[in-house]
Amino acid sequence: MKTITDSKNIIKIWASDLELEAEKQIRNVASLPFIHQHVAVMADAHAGKGSTIGTVIATRDAIIPSAVGVDIGCGMCAVKMPFKIDQLGDNLNKIRSAIERSIPLGFNQHKEISTRMFTAFKQLGNIQAVLSDKLLEKAAYQIGTLGGGNHFIEICQDENNDAWVMLHSGSRNIGKELASIHIEKAKGLMKEYLIDLPDPDLAYLTQNTREFNAYLHDLHWAQRYAKANRNEMMLRVLKDISYHVYGEDKGTDFMTTQRVDCHHNYTNLENHFNQNIWVTRKGAVSARSGELGIIPGSMGTKSYIVRGKGNLESFCSCSHGAGRKMSRSKAKKTFSVHDLKQQTLGIECRKDKDILDEIPGAYKDIDEVMNNQADLVDIVHTLKQLICVKG
Repeated sequence: MKTITDSKNIIKIWASDLELEAEKQIRNVASLPFIHQHVAVMADAHAGKGSTIGTVIATRDAIIPSAVGVDIGCGMCAVKMPFKIDQLGDNLNKIRSAIERSIPLGFNQHKEISTRMFTAFKQLGNIQAVLSDKLLEKAAYQIGTLGGGNHFIEICQDENNDAWVMLHSGSRNIGKELASIHIEKAKGLMKEYLIDLPDPDLAYLTQNTREFNAYLHDLHWAQRYAKANRNEMMLRVLKDISYHVYGEDKGTDFMTTQRVDCHHNYTNLENHFNQNIWVTRKGAVSARSGELGIIPGSMGTKSYIVRGKGNLESFCSCSHGAGRKMSRSKAKKTFSVHDLKQQTLGIECRKDKDILDEIPGAYKDIDEVMNNQADLVDIVHTLKQLICVKG
């Protein structure tokens, strides 16, 4: 970890390679008057919109909605199953096909809503922002859907050849809609009160205002939605695998010997350096002492179940993945489908031009990322994927 200090900034960095745009964004964030202590930059950091992905932003009496981002509550869920990986057999395509039938991908949603999905949606409560009935209905039908981009479902083996399910998704379209409403509200307030910012996407909401309270309410709603979304997907995947291995649905309790859940795009009220402050983890995972988390690599490398060390300088956080080293558009220009096939050898997954932007070569070296944050987490399990489902 290195520290940058000047008249406006205190920044602590675990990344070994930051592009100029990312460094500029970090300095912009660090210069804001309500930053608490410093800005912590994780090992996977890369430029985002307004603020860098892979950043922990601690703030006093204010939250930056755009720093949380439009995929509120995006995160991971991993389940260790009660059998060795060889019990899956050789027909991995059959398993991938079953998962792709059970879980809508990309922009798709379920055609029918089950009682379980309906109950999960109702338990989330009400939203403060005004949304149409059509959008709310869509949200109910999107519980248990993957989405696109870097979201995935993987079947992995660990260092003991035990089988795991690992998945990555967030709050889907409803999270995006809610985030956009509150981001625009924050930008409007900056204009109304003539507040000059280094970047308009750093527009903030001040605590104890109506706008802040409304955002916080919807933020927590979307975080709960994201968790419910991942839970529904996990239930469906475990059922599919149970039928494949045992010929029947053994039930979630039987199929789960260990479970880890974590958000990595969210805000939480926490105490750091003897003060209660808002911690926004934009592409970062909570890593308090003894806390388990998930750090995925790219679709052709390794992923990790980790245990936090409670490093105070990182606000008890760690990276949320490998982090991109090139944009999606650059990846599509740089690599070919042949490259994708070579970099995903031995993995049952799509190998076509539509997921070329997710090629492993577009991501940072996960081993380097893990080495750079050895003071933040310990590795508990190393996972290697055999099956990868992408949106």
